[in-house]
Amino acid sequence: MTRYALLVLPATNRVYAESATGLTMAELGVFSQAVLGGRIGDIAETRIGGIPYVTFEADELSGKDADFLANMSNIYALFRQDGRLLEPVELAKLDKFDDDLITIQKYQGKTNEHFTKLLLNVTLLASAMAGDMLDHRFRVIDPLCGRGTTLNQALMYGYHAAGLDIDQKDFEAYSTFIQTWLKRKRLKHEAEVTRIRREHKNIGRKLHASIGITKESYKAGEALDLTYINGDTAKATEFYRAGTFDLVVADAPYGVQHGSRTQQQGLHRSPLELVKASANGWARLLKPGGALGISWNTNVAKRDDVTDVLGQAGLEPLETGPYLDFTHRVDQAIVRDIVVARKK
Repeated sequence: MTRYALLVLPATNRVYAESATGLTMAELGVFSQAVLGGRIGDIAETRIGGIPYVTFEADELSGKDADFLANMSNIYALFRQDGRLLEPVELAKLDKFDDDLITIQKYQGKTNEHFTKLLLNVTLLASAMAGDMLDHRFRVIDPLCGRGTTLNQALMYGYHAAGLDIDQKDFEAYSTFIQTWLKRKRLKHEAEVTRIRREHKNIGRKLHASIGITKESYKAGEALDLTYINGDTAKATEFYRAGTFDLVVADAPYGVQHGSRTQQQGLHRSPLELVKASANGWARLLKPGGALGISWNTNVAKRDDVTDVLGQAGLEPLETGPYLDFTHRVDQAIVRDIVVARKK
């Protein structure tokens, strides 16, 4: 067995930094279970030279094994341990664009981008296509996408991204941001905002963009597809075709500063009402074997209640091992957790 030491990425958010090591240990456990054959063991927090690391044992990691781990949300560097010596392991991330796609947006209520990546990773690893993470161009939808952090992370991986949100200001802010960013980066793309009409009525707006990772891939017809619809998530299947997506990823409103809202039900303090109104539609968007991941504030909705709603929507929650270890504090009023569920 070989001993490894994972250096956790420094976090600017102090509260998230306090949780980062524990979240990294849980995420490593999910990677081990989903794509590394359960070969990782003895996961622990260890201080080396006064710096906290996540250490673990495994059979010698192959290049592909390291490529999977390179995409962990909080990884900064990975080393083989040989006594007191640390030998760097080469890490090749999936990232297709400059990281300011993820980091440049700053606004009140933005979900921490490291957590967004964690939520996307854990959802993907819960799907039947986990082993294809490095090679397959997944289709990801965030049905509560706000100003698009999940969309940007999906694009960063080279995946197709789709979003849905009822807030007009968030839609306008993201539309402006992504079109400005694409132009500033001089990426080959086409983008436009149009109105969605049904029975001679405007029912929403739609941002659609085709984005080239490179000029050559764009010319070859291999552009990434980005769609964001300004509409009600409870009507998701009216905007997107059923069975279209591999992953549904959502960070539910926390019910403290931000309420949960649908057109039919108005404002609620609990995200559970939003999930109840929307879960069937979200589940229908998934392909068989696809997965849904949702995070929420456990102070306003119990885990069992969330898993019950997802189960009633025909999804199978994963309630074992490291999937139960993602609870962490965001602030005094918010304790966040993750549930992932697979479509049978």
